[in-house]
Amino acid sequence: MIVYDNCSHVEFHSVYNAFQIGFSDYMIKIEMSEENFLKRFFGPEGNQLEHSFIALDGGEPIGVILGGIKDYEGVKTLRCGTLCVHPDYRGKGVSKELFQLHKQVAVVNDCKQMFLEILVGNDRALKFYKNLGYEKIYDLSYYTYEDQGNLKKKIDDSIGIQKVSFEAIRMLSNQIEDVHINWQNDFDYMEKLESLIHYGVYQDSELIGALSLNTDGKIYFIWIKPSYRHKGIAKNMIMKASKELYLNKLSISFPNNAGLAGFLKRLNFQREEIAQYEMYLTL
Repeated sequence: MIVYDNCSHVEFHSVYNAFQIGFSDYMIKIEMSEENFLKRFFGPEGNQLEHSFIALDGGEPIGVILGGIKDYEGVKTLRCGTLCVHPDYRGKGVSKELFQLHKQVAVVNDCKQMFLEILVGNDRALKFYKNLGYEKIYDLSYYTYEDQGNLKKKIDDSIGIQKVSFEAIRMLSNQIEDVHINWQNDFDYMEKLESLIHYGVYQDSELIGALSLNTDGKIYFIWIKPSYRHKGIAKNMIMKASKELYLNKLSISFPNNAGLAGFLKRLNFQREEIAQYEMYLTL
């Protein structure tokens, strides 16, 4: 008999096992230790055990849905951090039962919208969420850069690039309210990450350009004040970071931003085949 329970009522190992078996045949292979699963999914990803649910059959985990609530772009939002079911139990209504528990969390907590991301090409999941009322709003693209030659040119010393604090980066939030930043790149997410390095450029004590990335070359945030764009500031910040951090590869993901896409193309970043949809359900 299949029973459903709140994830805060079971051993965490069961939550991890449900995740592992649910993604055992996923289109992208996921290998993650229990420690890293806890650190990532209940750290920067923002999921909370009390807002997550597990399905069990005879005490064995067969499915899980993770949820996290926060004000996202000014709207109280419940995000589905993952929903997965054991391959042998698919098509038996387990996903729908887990989702109904998930949605009830949003209703009880007066959330105004529900949100998730899915991989492009996962047509079964796309159909499932559309039938639940979700709409595809944003396309999330991924880019990588491995040709370091273009970034090893001399850095323009007239651009005063310096390391800055995360607090300085976060203070830019009121200047970029019209720019959509995906959940896994926003300030709440970055604040919980370890080993992020932040660079900035000031003009008369005003921060006019900023870059945040980790020591693996993953860029989480890059922004230039509109009136200072096309002056080489962003390129030179990336060049300086690449040199100082000895980076051999860079990567970045972002939703629907033609200006940023054009900038990366000029730097010879390559768009990856992998992509995601951001989907929303208004309550």
